[in-house]
Amino acid sequence: VQVAESGGGLVHVGGSLRLSCAASGTVFGINAMGWYRQAPGKERVLVAHISDGGTTNYADAVKGRFTISVDNDKNTGYLQMNSLKPEDTAVYYCNANLLTTVFPSNDYWGQGTQVTVSA
Repeated sequence: VQVAESGGGLVHVGGSLRLSCAASGTVFGINAMGWYRQAPGKERVLVAHISDGGTTNYADAVKGRFTISVDNDKNTGYLQMNSLKPEDTAVYYCNANLLTTVFPSNDYWGQGTQVTVSA
């Protein structure tokens, strides 16, 4: 079982990107998912989280601009990022709590995807 992010890249200020986090292997569903980011020289921080009940929470820095969602039919989560700012530049990681053949559910980290917002 593994998760992999995709969708990062270079975008201008005010632009949009949609990150994906796909779970592969024997996965029965995504319980919850968090998107984190780590800028150079800084700690990894949580920017968005969605619970198994669909409750979402966002860091103040991204509230109103980012939207987290999960499609359990595809075992994939998403982070829609709009109105991007230079301070959003970071490596973005997903952490997925997955239902697999191993009980209880476990957290899996992706390898990260770079997002660069140019002024």
